[in-house]
Amino acid sequence: MDVKGLTVGQLQPVRVSKQQPLANRCSGFGSAVAGDGKLGFSSTLAGTQLPGTSQAQQRQSRAHLTTRAVIEKPLLENNSVRSVSSSIAAIILGGGAGTRLYPLTKQRAKPAVPIGGAYRLIDVPMSNCINSGISKIYILTQFNSTSLNRHLARTYNFGSGVRFGGDGFVEVLAATQTPTDKEWFQGTADAVRQYAWLFEDIKNRVVEDVVILSGDHLYRMDYLKFVEHHRATEADITLGCLPVDYERASDFGLMKIDDEGQITEFAEKPKGAALEAMKVDTSMLGLDKAEAKEKPFIASMGIYVFKKDVLVKLLKETFPKSNDFGGEVIPMASANHKVQAYLFNDYWEDIGTIKSFFDANLALAQHPPKFEFYDPQTPIYTSPRFLPPAKLVHCKVSDAIISHGCYLERCTVENAIIGLRSRVEEGCTIRDAMLMGADYYESEETRDELMKKGRLPIGIGRNTVISNAIVDKNARIGANCTIVNKEGIEESNREPEGFYIRSGIVTVLRNAEIKDGTVL
Repeated sequence: MDVKGLTVGQLQPVRVSKQQPLANRCSGFGSAVAGDGKLGFSSTLAGTQLPGTSQAQQRQSRAHLTTRAVIEKPLLENNSVRSVSSSIAAIILGGGAGTRLYPLTKQRAKPAVPIGGAYRLIDVPMSNCINSGISKIYILTQFNSTSLNRHLARTYNFGSGVRFGGDGFVEVLAATQTPTDKEWFQGTADAVRQYAWLFEDIKNRVVEDVVILSGDHLYRMDYLKFVEHHRATEADITLGCLPVDYERASDFGLMKIDDEGQITEFAEKPKGAALEAMKVDTSMLGLDKAEAKEKPFIASMGIYVFKKDVLVKLLKETFPKSNDFGGEVIPMASANHKVQAYLFNDYWEDIGTIKSFFDANLALAQHPPKFEFYDPQTPIYTSPRFLPPAKLVHCKVSDAIISHGCYLERCTVENAIIGLRSRVEEGCTIRDAMLMGADYYESEETRDELMKKGRLPIGIGRNTVISNAIVDKNARIGANCTIVNKEGIEESNREPEGFYIRSGIVTVLRNAEIKDGTVL
């Protein structure tokens, strides 16, 4: 193991087990670092007689020197696991214009939208890939991709690929015009089609299967198990699926399966009688009777595994004009290909609308939360920012996530997410709300200078009340404001005034200024 050039995140924390002899625990630590294994001495140094000692004394001393440097073994220490994962590539779809998440997508791509106080949506599939040992990752982008590209470059620089055996990469593939493709991405399938030539390239000659993922879902999943099921069933295509109830069923593509898990019927977002026709006995998926009765539909998660050769042929030859995987390519391919279902019966949320985004964020502050970003075995990674801990001065806080770099003074925070570098002044109440924080700090001198000029500093001014709202980054909200959607408006575009209302949720725009005393 060569420790030169390791980036942040590649070194693993030390873990010591009392049950296992120390020498055995360190057996995976290579001679490149530890030499002959005795406290990191090289073999040359270990064979040198120390002044004032006899060779017999030195041999006796070395006999008791069995301690080695302790570093946790890499996650992918097993050569067979590495060889399996090296034959898998992942494609993360950056999504379209993100109109349902507007105005959060006004100046950023959907996967770059901040979530959970310190993360971005793209961190979820990226971390799932890394934790699953998948290190060949493509991200397809099209709209407002500047901040997404910046975040990916800062966070997921694999460098020499030491962690993954030297062949790992993260590549951003933007929509471009070529002599053969003069259109922007027309859909999920068309986006992959325009870059299908990559899988015929020599660099990907060992790739056997391609995992296609979405950049706007919140969940934790081992993709290696997903691929193993795909291979064990000898499927051409495998869909991730989950059981859903009546309330959510019509928002998804639904399917029916046979006793062996092969998909026999599809319906894209059915309603009424068509919805009733898609009911199945989900106990065949392993649900108990009560849960099967509550969730009688099988929905597609919008994530897929394709055999590489099947994917390329379907997109370039069989269905060259079909633009969408879920609505076109996969249902049509099921007539002549083996299409399997893979059950995922855990927390999963589609962050596609302002309401689902808002609800999923506030749910992170619940006790216990349905989803946690931190897990010691499968953490969700994000950009290292090296910010100081949050500072709270005489605050009342309950059921909240306070991110690093925040400063809160004599305020009340309940059921809220407070993002990076947020500043909340005295007398404020933040309840049932999400503050995304700021991209930078303003010094006290800068803040004083702004206020002298009649402008507002970044943050939330004194005695302001915010509820049922999202405050985007770098917003400047004055003192004595009330942002609660007092009139109960469901939809309203008031961008010139610095805010937007969707599904009854007020969103204060990025870089907006809300003057002192404003009531929304």
